[in-house]
Amino acid sequence: MSTSTQSTPTVHANDEHANVEHASHERTRAAHPHTQPVTLTTNSVVGIAVLGLATFFAITTELMPVGLLGPMSTDLGVSDSTMGIVVTVYAAAVALLALPLTAATARMPRKTVLVATLVGYTVSNLVIALAPSFAVVCVGRVVGGVAHALFFSVASAYATRIVPPRLAGRAIAFVYSGSSLGFVIGVPVATSVGEHLGWRLAVGAVAACAAALAVVALAFLPSVRGTSSPHVGSPRAWARTGLLSVVVADLLLFAGHYVVYTYIGPYAIDAGLGSDMVSGALLVLGATGVVGLWVAGVFVDRAPRQTLIAAVVVMAAAFVALPVVHGSLGGTMVVAGVWIAANGTTGTLFMAAAIRAGGVGPEIAGALVNAASNIGIAGGAFVGSQVIGLSGLQALPVAAGVLVVGSLAVVVAARRGFPVLGHDRAMLSTTSIEAITSSLAVVTTSMPAITRGIQTLTGSVAVPRKPRRARG
Repeated sequence: MSTSTQSTPTVHANDEHANVEHASHERTRAAHPHTQPVTLTTNSVVGIAVLGLATFFAITTELMPVGLLGPMSTDLGVSDSTMGIVVTVYAAAVALLALPLTAATARMPRKTVLVATLVGYTVSNLVIALAPSFAVVCVGRVVGGVAHALFFSVASAYATRIVPPRLAGRAIAFVYSGSSLGFVIGVPVATSVGEHLGWRLAVGAVAACAAALAVVALAFLPSVRGTSSPHVGSPRAWARTGLLSVVVADLLLFAGHYVVYTYIGPYAIDAGLGSDMVSGALLVLGATGVVGLWVAGVFVDRAPRQTLIAAVVVMAAAFVALPVVHGSLGGTMVVAGVWIAANGTTGTLFMAAAIRAGGVGPEIAGALVNAASNIGIAGGAFVGSQVIGLSGLQALPVAAGVLVVGSLAVVVAARRGFPVLGHDRAMLSTTSIEAITSSLAVVTTSMPAITRGIQTLTGSVAVPRKPRRARG
C-alpha cells in the first residue's frame, strides 16, 4: 500500500511534464514555422536545375574570349589588343540595355523571356563559331550581350517564384552557383578545348548546349507570370539615396579589374607561363575568386563597408605589386590569386549595397549594378587595349590601379551608399545572399576532382609547346 501511494503522484508528475513539454513544442513550432518540412514538386526541382545550367552557360559565353584570346586573334589575323574588343562590345550591349529591357519585359511571361535569352546565347555562339572575320565575331558578341542584359534580371527572380518562400534563398544559391561553376569550370574547359581542338569547336559546343537547354526549358520550366512595371526612379533619386555612388564605385572597380583580366592570358604568358597552360591558370585563379565569394557571404551583414574597403585596398595593392613580381611566374600567379580573391567579394557587397540603398525595387537596383559592371568591363577592356598598344602588357596593372583607387575613394566618401551597418529592409534577405555565397563552398571542395579532369583532358592531346614570347 505504501509503495502504491508513493508511485501514484510520480505517474501524474510525469504526465504533467509530458503535457508541458508537448505544449512547449507546439509553441516552438508555431513561433518557428521554418522547422516544418517543405516538399518541393518535381517541376520546381527541374526548374531550378534548368536555371542553374542556364546561368552556367551564360557566364561561360560571356567569359570564353578571355581564355581564347590568343587562338582567336591568331586565326582571325588581329592583335591581342584588337581581339579584346569582343569583350568590350558584349559588355557595352549589356550596359546599354540591362535597365530598359528589364523594365520593358516586366509584364511578359518569365518563361518566354528566359527561353528567348537562351536562344540568344545559342545564336551568339553559333555566329561566332562560323564567323569568317573579326567583324562578324563582334556581331555575334553583340547578340550575346543583348541576351545577357536580360538574363540576369530574370533568372534569380524566376527561381524565387517556383519554390516555397522558405526555400527562396536556397533556390537563388543553386542558380548562382551555376555562375561560379561557369567561371571555375566552364571557361577553363572551353579554353582547354580551344587550345587543343580549336576555338571554333569550343564555341560551337557551347552553342549546341545552349540550344539543347532552350528546348529543355521550353518543355519543363514551370510557367511564371510577369509583374507590373517596376519603379525605375531617377538619377536625382539615386543620388539622394546613395544608390548612384554604389553604381559609380562598382563601375570604376570593374573597369580596373578588366583592364588586366581581359588580357590575363597574354599577360601570364609574358610572365613565363606556357601558352598551353592558360586553361589551368584560369582554373586556379577562378578558385580563388570563389573563396572571395564565400568571404563576402560571411561579412555582408556584419561589416559590409569595412569588408568592401578592405577588398578594394587589397586589389589596389595587388596591382601595385604585379609589375614588381612580373619576372617571376610564381610571384605573378600568387599576386594575381590575391587580386582575384579580393575581387570575388565585391560583387555580392555592391549588390547588397545597391538593394539596401532603396529608392527603387530590387530588380531595378540589380539592373543598374549589372549595367554599371558592364560599362566597367567595356571600358576596362578598351583601356587595356590602348595601354598595350602604347606601353605594352606590363603597364596594364598601373592603369588598373588608378581606376581601383578611384573606386576606393568613392566608397570611402559615400557613407550613405556604404554605411557602416547594413539597413534592415524587407526587400533584401541578406540571409539569402549569405546562402548564395556560402553554398559555393561546394565548388572549392570539388577542386581536386576538377583539376584531375582538366589534366586528363589536356594530357590526352599531344601538343608541341609554343616558344615563349619575347618581352618588349
